[in-house]
Amino acid sequence: MLPLLLPLLLAAPVKPFVIEVTDADTGRPVPLVELRTTNHLRYVTDNAGVIAFDEPGLLGTEVFFSVVSHGYEVPKDGFGIRGVRLTTKAGETGKLQLKRLNIAERLHRVTGDGIFAESIKAGREVPFDKPGTNARVLGCDSVFMVPYQGRLFWMWGDTTQANYPLGNFHMTAATTTVKLDPEKPYQFDYLDDSKGFVKGAAKMPGDGPTWVESLLTLPGKDGKDRLWGEYAKVDTKMTVLARGRVVYDDAKKEFVRHSDVPLTSPIIPTGHTFTHEGYVYFGNPFPLVRVPATEAAFTDLKQYEAFTCLKPGSTVAKPDIDREGPGRLEYQWRKDAPPLTPEDEANLVKAKVLTPDDTRVLLKDTKGTVLTMHRGSVNWNAYRKKWVMIANQIGGKESFLGEVWYAEAAHPTGPWGVATKVLTHDRKDFYNPVHHPQFDRDGGKVIYFEGTYTNTFSGNPDTTPRYEYNQMLYRLELGGGWIPK
Repeated sequence: MLPLLLPLLLAAPVKPFVIEVTDADTGRPVPLVELRTTNHLRYVTDNAGVIAFDEPGLLGTEVFFSVVSHGYEVPKDGFGIRGVRLTTKAGETGKLQLKRLNIAERLHRVTGDGIFAESIKAGREVPFDKPGTNARVLGCDSVFMVPYQGRLFWMWGDTTQANYPLGNFHMTAATTTVKLDPEKPYQFDYLDDSKGFVKGAAKMPGDGPTWVESLLTLPGKDGKDRLWGEYAKVDTKMTVLARGRVVYDDAKKEFVRHSDVPLTSPIIPTGHTFTHEGYVYFGNPFPLVRVPATEAAFTDLKQYEAFTCLKPGSTVAKPDIDREGPGRLEYQWRKDAPPLTPEDEANLVKAKVLTPDDTRVLLKDTKGTVLTMHRGSVNWNAYRKKWVMIANQIGGKESFLGEVWYAEAAHPTGPWGVATKVLTHDRKDFYNPVHHPQFDRDGGKVIYFEGTYTNTFSGNPDTTPRYEYNQMLYRLELGGGWIPK
């Protein structure tokens, strides 16, 4: 029997047929493109836009692949089917160009394992020193990033691993060089647990996961910058159980609890931060909370202010609206009243406490349709000479949390102009997007933002292999005339 098996054992492995998918306009690779055969075999491009096809029985034949990719497409045929026929010869390459529908261009998956998995299967060289691995991280939720001690300091929420369904629920942290090229995938130097997986970088007292946000650096009494953040403990229903402040311990390489923030406080600092005219602003996505940019003020809740039309002592549940006159609300920076979020405004309009004309943070598109934003970030843009917002919408048409919008304002508190949709997903989430101003190019003409790709809130039971629950980076060029005047 052994002699009969030897030819099979000694047979050289079959080289795959390699499919390369690129953007028809830019020529750059397109990750997250799904190809399916007529018998429902599924393949997804990696960060190099590559698929290694080696299916026995189909390799060496003409194969029809349906093509699906959020914001990209190929033309329909006479039957209304979008796809392509490729002759899948071993060792050869087929090329496929997609038309981009989104204004934003998808660049690469930032986190997780198998960044270049298909390219490795195809026998191609990849840029990472340890291809195919990424500290055993399979998925990361919601990113915050800030320059710290000459490097970029990154943090993510709940993180999945390979050896058990439950992973790290106390924040994952990593650093990179500040000289990243955002148009190329990059690796992270993770803070690990000495067992091959990431450590919990912010284990706060109490039950449930720990979420840290609002990362920022502030000079301490010794003149050296210290890294601060706000934390929340949540239960399985995402109800906040506790809040507080954390500060990074350089020796321990983890965050330690500094102080509490009462849940009853009228002003809760959350979101992404930026500094402007001596204040730290918290954008969630609208930057309607601020505090003087000192450690003493940051750690003193009495120093926080909200830009609000609620009278002192008023609450969202029992609003007492301050008005300049008929149809005009009086907005001021106040220490004893909360801001109104987009959801607050929407609810108050529904309750007829506010009129649609009263609203300040309910954006509108070019057709006048009201948009309720979920989360996002705001930063100054030198090219537009305005404050720019990247935020995702609640209850979008194509997806519940998968549509991302761009808007501008002359001041951080607005009023914000007409919003433009720059990115959409078909029944998939892309939540908590954040613009990284550190990556801006050409004087701010080109910006980069990332967000969490998942199906969690979409109602779509399908999950995308490798991409599920990971960060995706997009490129957005602010020229070209698509921004409303």
